[in-house]
Amino acid sequence: MLRLRWYFLPGTRRHSDGLGTGCMMMSSVLVTVFALTAALRPNPWYDPRYAIPLLGMILGNCMTGIGLGLNTLTTSLVNRRASVEAQLMLGATRQVAAAPVTREALRSALMPVINSMSLTGVVSLPGMMTGQILGGVPPAEAVKYQILVMFLIAGGTGLGAVAAVLGGVYRLTDGRHRLRLDRLTVPEPHLTGQHPARQ
Repeated sequence: MLRLRWYFLPGTRRHSDGLGTGCMMMSSVLVTVFALTAALRPNPWYDPRYAIPLLGMILGNCMTGIGLGLNTLTTSLVNRRASVEAQLMLGATRQVAAAPVTREALRSALMPVINSMSLTGVVSLPGMMTGQILGGVPPAEAVKYQILVMFLIAGGTGLGAVAAVLGGVYRLTDGRHRLRLDRLTVPEPHLTGQHPARQ
């Protein structure tokens, strides 16, 4: 479940890549460790009672954000291939040529967590805060923990999405500033004489 797949052109075989998984795990673990050592400070700092639920919440939201970001990135590059390649032929670097696509991918990746933060406490009550209140925790304390968790989720999602999208741009171009959408596909076995990679 933790492996994110690249999205690809219709009619081609799926190609797994460790970029999404690596960015997701890196951002989730970093943010969780930061929260445990700087904010919550349990004894010991890796107390599973705190670490496992916190990592689970951050990991799930990071997975959604990174998946949306990579999906938008690959889809936009396919749809705007002519525009991006025209800029590259006119001398633009791959970062400049892919900048509009990168902005769109990051906007798509961060939209769910931004919407969730804007609605929390006004339209919807998050499950963690509701559970704490029902368990007898003072509402002010429950709200403080929920605000902390929302900021951690936003930070983890933002960090992972930026790393994944920029890594995707790097992966789908090369050192000669060419667009390499062929890296989204796996060659058909009847064309190469080899078995396709395991999915």
